[in-house]
Amino acid sequence: MTQISSAAGLPALQGLKPSPRMPVLFVGHGSPMNAIEDNEYRRSWESLGRDFGARLPQPQPQLILCISAHWLTHGWWLTGMDRPKTIHDFGGFPQALFDQQYPAPGAPGVARELSALLRQPAVGIDAQEWGYDHGTWSVLKPMFPKAAIPVVQLSMDYGRPPAEHFALGRQLRALRERGVLIVGSGNIVHNLRATRRGASSIQAYDWAIEFDGRIAQAMEKGDMQALQDFLQLGSVAQLAHPTYDHYLPLLYAAGAVDASEQPHFFNASYQSASISMRSALWG
Repeated sequence: MTQISSAAGLPALQGLKPSPRMPVLFVGHGSPMNAIEDNEYRRSWESLGRDFGARLPQPQPQLILCISAHWLTHGWWLTGMDRPKTIHDFGGFPQALFDQQYPAPGAPGVARELSALLRQPAVGIDAQEWGYDHGTWSVLKPMFPKAAIPVVQLSMDYGRPPAEHFALGRQLRALRERGVLIVGSGNIVHNLRATRRGASSIQAYDWAIEFDGRIAQAMEKGDMQALQDFLQLGSVAQLAHPTYDHYLPLLYAAGAVDASEQPHFFNASYQSASISMRSALWG
């Protein structure tokens, strides 16, 4: 397996400078409305963005690499545009949400270099089709509202087994030493078929609470194998994820951390009883 083994092996990444090791984020993004509503989730994202260079020892990122639940492809792809478009990949929401834009620059040079380095699996360049879907911009806009930090999205091949997603996350680990903030954006529990409007943030189905708790426990223990083997939880996993596109970004984030790094959980509550908003910061 080709692996970016150290920061020293990244000399060509378009001038990204060696930096203190950046943290890794997994963000439960939930409803797109979290991007514009004044709620606990949006406020936590705003606070986290302000922490870079302040309470967190790391400076502002030089680049953000985001893996969103909403870009599923055959094979793996990186956005390679100078100015990726803002994608409104949802329906039935207020016009104010469709009016949102996130004009952060892309980083086509970095994307090309990464594509050359990541050979197993091969990672291609998307020069025009995609952009920033709401799994990316809905959380990055509150965190980094100036949209000044370049962003690259990495797609996910949903047809490949969970272990391969984790392994690709492993290969990205050294990017943290070049000022790259790796962000997985999905949800630990995500079952839109079972949503209950009006449920409070502490109300959830028993299966949602069980699955969220089992995964949180594995994260705390650094049990990366358990995270990859989530389907072995059987009916609880099937209820938590009728499709598991929203779980897979967690595997990329977990792959990019060291076993000794403990997650700091935040937003450990629920939306609509069937969506876990639990998020984690490592490092």
